Order: sequence, then C-alpha cells, then structure tokens
Amino acid sequence: MSEVSLKTMEQVFLRSEKAHATSMEQIMSSMSSEKAWHVLEKNNLTTPALIELSQAHGKQSNLRKAATAPTGYAAVEGARKMLNEMIWVSMSKYDAEIAKCTAYYADQCAAMQACRGQIAASNYVAANSRAKILGAQSTINQMQSDVPAKKQELSKHKIKCADEKKNARARLAIVQGDIAVLTSILKMTDCKSTFVQMEKLSLRHCQDPCTKKSFIMFSQDGLEKKVSKLQSSLSHGLMQDTFKDLFQGIESINSLSLMQLDAQQTPFANKTNFSNPPIPRTMIPRDPCTDAKAGAPSSRQMAKGKGKCSLAKSPDCPRIQERFLLIQSGIKDEAENLLEEIAFMEENCKAVTDTLEAQIQDDLNRQNQAELDLADGTKMEADAGETARQTAREHDQLNGDLKRQMKTCSKNYVNSESELCALKKIRGELYKKLKGGYTAFFQDCVVSKWDPEECSKKCAGGEQKLSRNVMTHPNKGAKCLPLTALKKCNLQPCPVDCMLASWTGWSKCSAQCGGGVQQRLRDVTVAMKNGGRPCDATSQTRACNGQACEKDCELGRWTPWGQCSKDCDGGTQKRQKFIREQAEGEGKCPGRWSSKRLQYKKCNMNRCALEVGAKTLTCKQELDVILLLDGSGSLRQAGWDAEIKTAQLFVDSFASTGAQAQLAVILYSGPRTWGGVYKCFGKNTQKVDLETTCKIKTVTHFTSDMAAVKTKIKALVWPKGSTLTSLALLSAYSELTLGRKHAKSIVVAITDGRPLSYRATGLASRYIRKKARLVWVPVTSNAPLWRIRRWATRRWQENVVAVKTFADLEKPDLVTHLIANICPKPIAYAKYY
Repeated sequence: MSEVSLKTMEQVFLRSEKAHATSMEQIMSSMSSEKAWHVLEKNNLTTPALIELSQAHGKQSNLRKAATAPTGYAAVEGARKMLNEMIWVSMSKYDAEIAKCTAYYADQCAAMQACRGQIAASNYVAANSRAKILGAQSTINQMQSDVPAKKQELSKHKIKCADEKKNARARLAIVQGDIAVLTSILKMTDCKSTFVQMEKLSLRHCQDPCTKKSFIMFSQDGLEKKVSKLQSSLSHGLMQDTFKDLFQGIESINSLSLMQLDAQQTPFANKTNFSNPPIPRTMIPRDPCTDAKAGAPSSRQMAKGKGKCSLAKSPDCPRIQERFLLIQSGIKDEAENLLEEIAFMEENCKAVTDTLEAQIQDDLNRQNQAELDLADGTKMEADAGETARQTAREHDQLNGDLKRQMKTCSKNYVNSESELCALKKIRGELYKKLKGGYTAFFQDCVVSKWDPEECSKKCAGGEQKLSRNVMTHPNKGAKCLPLTALKKCNLQPCPVDCMLASWTGWSKCSAQCGGGVQQRLRDVTVAMKNGGRPCDATSQTRACNGQACEKDCELGRWTPWGQCSKDCDGGTQKRQKFIREQAEGEGKCPGRWSSKRLQYKKCNMNRCALEVGAKTLTCKQELDVILLLDGSGSLRQAGWDAEIKTAQLFVDSFASTGAQAQLAVILYSGPRTWGGVYKCFGKNTQKVDLETTCKIKTVTHFTSDMAAVKTKIKALVWPKGSTLTSLALLSAYSELTLGRKHAKSIVVAITDGRPLSYRATGLASRYIRKKARLVWVPVTSNAPLWRIRRWATRRWQENVVAVKTFADLEKPDLVTHLIANICPKPIAYAKYY
C-alpha cells in the first residue's frame, strides 16, 4: 500500500473539525422537516414523546400515537430537553466513531508496517543465504577436485615408500649375509688359527681380458669358496680395492716373481735345431670373450696355474687379516647406514603420509562443513522466502480490511452527521411554531480538539491520556461531551537491530602463491526491521599467499675483510654476505658456505720466523691440545718411527719459556680380530679394558710438563693393530672435560690410512667439533683425504695438513706449518666451533 493512499485514508479516518463543519453545513442546507423525520425514523430514534409532539402541532405522520400528550410550552420544553439529550447521544456516538476508526487505522497501519518490515528482513536473510549457498558450492567444487588428487598422490607415495623400503631391506639382507660370511672368513684367517694354513695361502691378482677389470683370487679352496659367497656389490668392491692395495705393495717388493708360473709346469725345450725352419701357419685366435667364466680362470686352471693372474709367494698374514677386518668394518658401516636409511625413510614416509592424510581430512572436513552450510543456506533461503510470501499475503489482507473499514467509517460519519442535523432541525422547527414570542435559539456545548499527553511507550503500543476544554457552554442546547479520554498510541512496531552470528573459519586460499583470496561468512540471526540498526558486513575477504611463486633471496653487501687467520705461513681473511630477504616459493638462495656468500683471500704469506736455536715454530697461547697418535699395523716400522719423531717435535713447540699450553697424548690402534672389535664398540654390555682389549692408551692426561710428555712418547711401543679412530676421538672427547675453562681446545689427529669404520669416525668427529677444533694430519695416499676434509673443522684448508710420505712427516717444517695453523696471535684467533 503506497504512502499517498495511506495519507488519504488517514484524512478520512481522522475527520477534521473543518471537514465535520463543512459536512454539517451541506446536510443542514438541504434538510427539511419531512427529511429530518425520515432520518430519525430510519435510525429508529422516534420516541413516543416525539410522536405526541408532532401530533400536537399538526404534524401528520405514520408514527405511533400516544393516548395522552401535553400541550403548549410545557410540551415543547419537554421535547427540547429530550432532543438535547438525543443530540448529546448522537454527538457521543459520532465522537466514539471517530475514536474507534482512528484506533483501527493505527492498529492496521502498525500491523502493515510490521509486515513490511518482516518482508524486508526476510528478503535480506534470503539474499544473505544465497551468498552462503554460492560460497558453499564453490568450496565443495574445489574440495571435490583437491581430495581425489591428494588421495592419488598419497597412494603413489605409499607405493613408492613400500618399494624403497623393500629394496633397502633386500639390500640389508644381502649385506647382513655378507657380514656373516666375513665373520667366518675372519675366523679362518686368524694367524694363530688352524683353519687355514696361512703359509700355503697365496693371492692372485687377475684381469678379465674382455672387461680389463682386475680381481683377486685365493689359492686356498676353503677360503675361495667363502669369498665366492659374498653377494653385495659393496663386498666385491671392497674386496678388490682392499686387496689390490695389498697386492700392489707385495708387487713392489717381489717384482721378479709377478708372472712366475707354478713349479709343476714343464718348461719349453727346443730339441731340434732347424737352420731353416718352416714358416708357421697363422692360427685364428680364440675369442676370449666367449669364456663361460667371463675371463676368470677356472678352478682347474687355477690348480695348474694357467690363469692370467700374477702370483705372490709370501703373504703377510697380519696384513691380510687386517684387510679382511677393514672389509668387514666397511660392510658393517653399510649395514648401519642402511638401517639408518630405512629408519629415516620410514620416518619421512610417515611424516609425508601424515601430512597428506591431514590435508585430505582437512579438505573432507571443509567439504562436509560446506555441505552443511549449503543445506543450512538452502533451508534459510526457503524459509525466508516462504515467510516473505506469507507475510505479503497477510499485508494484502490487512490492506483490504482497512479499505473496507474506511468505507464503513465514512458512511457512519455521514449517518451521524445526518442524525445530528435532523435532531437540530426538529428542535428548531418545534420552537418556531410556538406562540408567545419564544425564540428558536439553542447553544450546544462546544469543546476543543483533544490535547494528547505523552504516550507511555515509544513503540509497540502504549496508552495516552486525552483532554479538551469547553469552548462554549450550552444555552438551551446539548450538554458537553466528556473532557477526558484514554487511547492507545505509538502502535508501530519497535525497531529491531540486526544481530549476526560469529564468523566462520577462513576458507582455503584460492592460490598457493602469487596472490590468492580467502573468504569467511557469518549468518544473520536477527535481521534489521522497522528502522533498526542495519547489519554489518556478512562476508569478508582477505589476500593470502601473496608471496611470489619463485623469488630468489636477496643478499646484503659484503662485510669488510676480517683479521688474518694466521700470523705467517699463509693464512686467510674472509668476508661474507648476510640474507636481507629470504627466498620465496621455489626461489633459490646460496648456501652458508657458498662462494656467493663467503669469500676468502690469502694473507701473511711470509715464512714463519723461528726463535734462535728452535727447530719449529713455538706457541705461547693458552691452549689445551690433545694429540692422537696412530699405532695401526699399516704404518710399518718406518712410519712408526717418523710419527714418534714428529710427536716429539710437536711437544717441543709448546716447551719454550712463557708457554701456557697443556698437552694430552692418546695412542690408538685396535684389535686384529672382529671379535675384539665387537667387544670395543659393538652391542656389548660387558666391561671392556680400552687399553688392553681396544688398544686405546691414554699416554698422558693434560699436563704442562712437556719434558715428561716427550719421555712417555719416546717409551711407546708400536701396537701394530687395526685402526679404531672413532674410539680414539671419543676418548679425546672425554679428555676435553679435564681442560681449562678459558683455554681454547684443539684435537690433532695423525693417521696413515682409512679408519676401521668411516661411519663411526664421522659421528665421533661431529661430537669433537662441538667442543674443540679438530685438526687432521693424513699421511700417504692411503688416507681417505676427501672424507678427512669433511671430518675436520671448517675451513678444512687450515685444519687438514696432508703429508705425502713418512719421510715428509718427520720434517720440522711440517710441525711449523701445523703450529702456524693452530696458534695464531690472540687478536687473530678465529672461533671454529
């Protein structure tokens, strides 16, 4: 219903005094006595008194007649009073009709306003529900795409992990089988054992004529059968590399017997001396690459000594046994690495599986929530739409009722006014017919408009007191209407503020990088109505994953060059760059030790100046130094003598006046049998004597008495065992706890070859580097230099002093170079750990 029509209807219902006066004037202008009596008859207002009065004055009517009736003035005066009373009743009815119609108008308008507010609120809820529906549908579509893709990725990952673990376990089974084989071989090759007569054991260094690859064979059948049971490529590789090294050593000693044949072979003898021998036929050479043994000599050929192999006469039992021990240790390292790899693989597979499963579950939860939101939004939209339609029908019903009531009220207004005019007309006509000079003047009571007081409520229906004053008192006319009244007021519905639910969680980002969007929603629990506070935003968006998909890190400027790391003998200065902004997405960034972030340059390239009478450079810094001496059998006597001489020169460097260093010395070797090795660092719970069983001897703990240290070093006996370097490093780690609090700790390790266990040595080196600077002195080409560089403290160029021969080891220049590395001036001393 439009505002214009409501205003028009309001004017009708209120029936202003002006409209009332105009209507009364129009009715009176056309009102005759006959018409007046007709109106009264129609409204059933003809009383017996009025009928008698009309008969007394000759008025003919079909009204009922009374038996007796007063006459003259008395009769007229009685009729006046009666008419005044009837006029007052008619005025009261008119007044009540206005009050009733205006109250109905207010009620209907308030109800219609409430309907319009409800319709607007329902439409808002429906629109908000539609946004929720669209958001839920978008999430469901995205999850229906993401979940299958991640499930497929998870399936592929599980298959890949299962295959990798299966392959790793298969390799582990082979390696563990080889460990068992080598354990039995170590028992057979025990120099004190009777299983193998070592004096009859000879090695053959063979070469495949097709592939040109070298391999080792043993003349002892039992040992050869055991060796042939080795399955892993690692075992074969270690076997060839380890014994090739040993064979080359024998070859250099027994160079005359390298191609010697077995004694049982009959030498060729030329019995006929032809002065003119015939030209020999050229025979087609046999293809050697069709041999069933793939170039390796057969057992029969080995027995007869016809294989293409070099022979050594006198095997060195301890060295052969040491080689088998090294092979066993290498395979043991591989087994432990495989176990660690399998454990890491399982942990990594589980972590990736858990991550993917969590992502899938999260996506499924989002999908389930979106489906609930979709159902809820659809229900809310349907309910809101139905509520709006029902309310619209109610509004139309109220509007129709209002229009019908308007017609009724208009008709009642006119009837009441006609009734008043008729009563007043009859009253005036009665007095006009009286004789004796009676005037027909009548002054009815006139009251003012209603003066309303304040309503008890501002909305939802209150009460209001009304009052009016007497403007003209009655003079032979109708008395005054009531001067007070009570009516309902402010029937319009109260304003309803919007109420919103809590925010939902943020949706999944629409992009993983390069800028995406997230959205969150909240429902309208109570919609705004009747001019209440409107709703705030029901949806929010924010940017996410704004980082570039691929952006390399940004580095700062180069720092100034630092102090030189050495006072002489060639040190280095360094400068570096720090990361200013981290890489984003798949962007790259140079590593901490990359030349793009860390650079060195040479400095102090001058030779070190020695004190008068000193053979080496002296050190007067406050240092705690641990010297590890290699006592393995691979040194040979010459190597052992050179190492002892170097150790004494090293001690002299800390024996000058004013020296503040403390020195500890550890001699390390190892058992010759695998059983002994197992006791030292295997899964053994029994108490082990490190010096007796493991050949790890602490020559001296930290001391500043360098003369005593030299004496103890000179008295050392060569252990001639294996090389338990890792156990020696762990002993040094324990020794460091006895060092001084403010002194710099340094561990110097001398070694001539590979340790028994690469893996254990690497782990022990890592422990040492956490507490001290680790410096290595590898001697000869047998030392695994590339591994030692990884074991040493960074930067290895100043913590690895490689020595080519044992003759170079005992030169004073080596010790000078070593001292220059570990003992610079305090201001130039760099922190290495």
